Amino acid sequence: MEVRKVLLKEDEIPRQWYNILADIKINPPLGPDGNPVKPEDLAPVFPMNLIEQEMSDQRWIDIPDEVLRVLTIWRPSPLVRALSLEKALKTPARIYFKNESVSPPGSHKPNTAVPQAYYNKVFGIKKMTTETGAGQWGSALSFACCQFGLECKVYMVRVSFDQKPYRKAMMESWGGRCVASPSAETKAGRDALERDPNTPGSLGIAISEAIEAAVSDTSGQTRYSLGSVLNHVMLHQTIMGLEAKKQLDLIGEYPDIVIGCAGGGSNFAGIAFPFVCDKINGRQVEIYPVEPAACPTLTRAPFVYDHGDTARYTPLLPMHSLGHAFVPPPFHAGGLRYHGMAPTVSQLAMEGIIAPRSVTQLSAYEAGVLVARSEGHIPAPETTHALACAVEEAHKAREEGKEKVILVNWSGHGLLDLGAYERYFAHELQDYPLDEAVMAESVKVFANHPRPAALKSR
Repeated sequence: MEVRKVLLKEDEIPRQWYNILADIKINPPLGPDGNPVKPEDLAPVFPMNLIEQEMSDQRWIDIPDEVLRVLTIWRPSPLVRALSLEKALKTPARIYFKNESVSPPGSHKPNTAVPQAYYNKVFGIKKMTTETGAGQWGSALSFACCQFGLECKVYMVRVSFDQKPYRKAMMESWGGRCVASPSAETKAGRDALERDPNTPGSLGIAISEAIEAAVSDTSGQTRYSLGSVLNHVMLHQTIMGLEAKKQLDLIGEYPDIVIGCAGGGSNFAGIAFPFVCDKINGRQVEIYPVEPAACPTLTRAPFVYDHGDTARYTPLLPMHSLGHAFVPPPFHAGGLRYHGMAPTVSQLAMEGIIAPRSVTQLSAYEAGVLVARSEGHIPAPETTHALACAVEEAHKAREEGKEKVILVNWSGHGLLDLGAYERYFAHELQDYPLDEAVMAESVKVFANHPRPAALKSR
């Protein structure tokens, strides 16, 4: 009987995170004066212990025991051989997915929410604010804050707030407070509503609201938390790729291809960065971040300095960006509706270490349904983008007659996205091709921005 699941014991969970800043160079974030941001500049937004992680170039960083205690509620997560999918595709490829949907909120997001809540707690913070797209991150931070006795307020992008009402219920179940963004509670929200009262919202707007809410607390007991993009978030997520390496090693496998969907970069980085380390050191492996064709940050947008939020509260970050004012169309993969990309992921794309892909919404759902009907699990809309790429690579392996090992990050389940699947089956979903003229207008904001230096890590 072929092995379907590869499991680790709880005492085999990685005890350290991998920090890719030990192996690559990135341009520094810049402040309003055009100079590199200093740690104290970030202190009103993040606790200093997380700022230290953000700027660290130490390769291995210990995971605190208190964090491990919470992570073991669901970790280590299973590595699953997709035997039925392989059979359906008639492919010689061996497909494995790292199942991150087993966490309480149903996605990979708690891998960083838990340590962020912990570090805020030990720093003396009482309340955390954040944004969320599809609701996965807001659910994860609400869960994490509940574990450590913190208050949590979440600004949820309006289109997802309307499309996914049960995410709000999840947040409230763990004590979080969720409001639709843009809201009338912040200046950033009011400004966005004034520009367009019917806006679907965006992660950029929601980030602005969450940061404003944090820094305007005069008690000093509130901090902001980000679920993607920044270095410390990528760091925490590497527990996935480190576990996957252990699991594949147990059965004598190593991937030819590693795939993750990409919005801000956290789920992709978490599965991919440990293998990026191998590739930098000479190992042969192809690594694909997969994004929506409707929000093609890595595949079509320029590499620039841009703000991570619409109101320009954040420093200028070196990244691929469609422009901080860009509002993506209302496709259902809300976690991928972000105008920018993590600086670390952007740098790896610039150097050709990773090879970005994009897929349309309908292609993604087609792959999601194929996988659901073969493997049984219903994937999140975000995850279907990675699965679409995996299916394409499996077809290619069949055409070439080559055995390949494909590793995919299953970033979350789609059980709270069944309304979108219902619309797909009713032929009510559509693709949203991004018009070149729209993108050209959006990127005009870069005219007066400084340009990142051309760096090379190897």
